[in-house]
Amino acid sequence: MGSIIGTVEELYYDFHAHPELSGNEVRTAGIVAERLRRSGYEVLTDIGGHGVVGVLRNGPGAVVAIRGDMDALPVEEKTDLKYASVARGVDESGKDVPVMHACGHDVHTACLVGAAEVMAKNRQTWTGTLVVIAQPAEENAAGARAMMGDGLYERTEVPDVVIGQHLAPARAGAIIHRPGALMAGAMNVRIEIIGAGGHGSQPQMTVDPIVMASSAVIRLQTIVSRELGPYVPAVVTVGSFHAGSRGNIIPDNAKLELSVRTFDAKTGERVLAAIERIVKAEASGGRAPREPVIEVTQSLPPLITDADAVRRVRAVHESLFDEVLEAPFAVTGSEDFGIFAERGDGPPIPLVFWLLGGVGAERWDRLSGPWIERMQAMPGNHSPLFYPDPQPTLRRGVEAMVSAAFAYLREDPTAAERADA
Repeated sequence: MGSIIGTVEELYYDFHAHPELSGNEVRTAGIVAERLRRSGYEVLTDIGGHGVVGVLRNGPGAVVAIRGDMDALPVEEKTDLKYASVARGVDESGKDVPVMHACGHDVHTACLVGAAEVMAKNRQTWTGTLVVIAQPAEENAAGARAMMGDGLYERTEVPDVVIGQHLAPARAGAIIHRPGALMAGAMNVRIEIIGAGGHGSQPQMTVDPIVMASSAVIRLQTIVSRELGPYVPAVVTVGSFHAGSRGNIIPDNAKLELSVRTFDAKTGERVLAAIERIVKAEASGGRAPREPVIEVTQSLPPLITDADAVRRVRAVHESLFDEVLEAPFAVTGSEDFGIFAERGDGPPIPLVFWLLGGVGAERWDRLSGPWIERMQAMPGNHSPLFYPDPQPTLRRGVEAMVSAAFAYLREDPTAAERADA
């Protein structure tokens, strides 16, 4: 795959140096669309925002979708890379912010384009239909839902399987699978506790929302430890607390924003009910003049991979690659990839999703201990210091995606290694 891998590396450097925030992926989407057209794909643009889809129909057979996400984060890059981002953008609140590919979406997109080009160049070796999905707005959890709402499968075809991967701080070239629950579902919860403001010198004349909100923050920490117990994984994080403007003024309200992570819908419902009960009780105990406002502003399902599909793809990966691992536990981070399983009616579409290692040997070998401990010692996704070593990360990302597609589109999926690129 030498010639294509060289091109993929150039794309990666370009994408990394020119990141775009969620909903603003105009330049990236244009490059992807042009590359797919050049390879002979039928290309659809502006699906669910700046989403790009390429369709390559190549005779009878399975319909396989491969997906990569394109957007970056409002993070200031602090690596010493020659191609480090110095880009800036405007976030959803209208604020000017630094922008960085701190989650590996530049790798995802470059590998997606590379895999699409390998598949097009070797179309004489497989039959079926390949759907290439370049998704916008994953970081704000809007892109997959927007693409589906814009009729993605009606405008292409309903796939038999959807395949994706995510960069992780593991040894470069490692492939990490996990059947079943791989990544958590997520809810963002916004809370407003209403009080009655007044002068800070006479708190008895007010109903202090900061006291009520502070008590709620402490009590919310007991949901996981005292209501779910040690055998039900979940996370409840209060990430934002805003109230007041000066030390001598008690405000009328306090606002909290929470992130909730669970691995099944029933647990998510239990956690949300507990949040509502606790916040309302604290407000009532503090003499709030009105009930608090509690709103779920964003919700993602857990990423559940299909066990049979994972076994099928993992078997191919194991026949090709030296380091194919199984994650010992599910990841509490979230991904909107799970939405691509939805077909409206009938059973969910099988999903295959794996973690792709991106830490080169020089950095990895400085650490010792089991691989999972080394991962946790490296700068992780969303860190200003997060970056992959381009090789062998990019090569393995392309090979892993092509061989996974071949697992459904040809009799000998291991021939991905021999594909003429």
